[in-house]
Amino acid sequence: MKVVSAEFVRAAVDEGGWPVDGLPQVAFAGRSNVGKSSLINSIVNRRGLVRTSSTPGKTREINFFLINGSFYFVDLPGFGFARVPGKVQETWGEMIEQYLLESPRLQLIIFLLDIRHKPGKNDMIMNRWLTENSLPTAYVATKADKIARGSRAKYIKELSLGLGVPADRIIQFSSASGEGKDRLWETINSSMG
Repeated sequence: MKVVSAEFVRAAVDEGGWPVDGLPQVAFAGRSNVGKSSLINSIVNRRGLVRTSSTPGKTREINFFLINGSFYFVDLPGFGFARVPGKVQETWGEMIEQYLLESPRLQLIIFLLDIRHKPGKNDMIMNRWLTENSLPTAYVATKADKIARGSRAKYIKELSLGLGVPADRIIQFSSASGEGKDRLWETINSSMG
């Protein structure tokens, strides 16, 4: 897809801040340091659209970005070992859960995992919750450039077994090289019918 415009619209902590224009939404979820911001910036070809940080847990609200004036990318706060108090993380969980269950225009959740690591406890909990709630989910293994091509199958297999998802459903992605960008866009486009 050719992205001609991508702009930050708003940040929300509850449904009062969600856009009400009826446009489709695609949400991005994953651990705090999985590369969500870099992935979004990469697929829209905008270096600084989503702020990246070396401090896990910088995103503390649900951020809405309008793409081509026709749909939203929704950046959810990362879960896991963000350097914030436990109470704050609990609030994030409630905020994310409310959005994922109640947003009327959510078309797809893109669940990001670091290709270099087996799914952690929080990844497993999130995946089980997404499955139990029958939410449309695409799986993306980020930082693929960090693993030699010949070794990747082993890492994808670990993600596949850990999540109970067929290996061919996991998109290998690199923000550095752009690998996986076309396949991810195909997945996004097909989710919007």
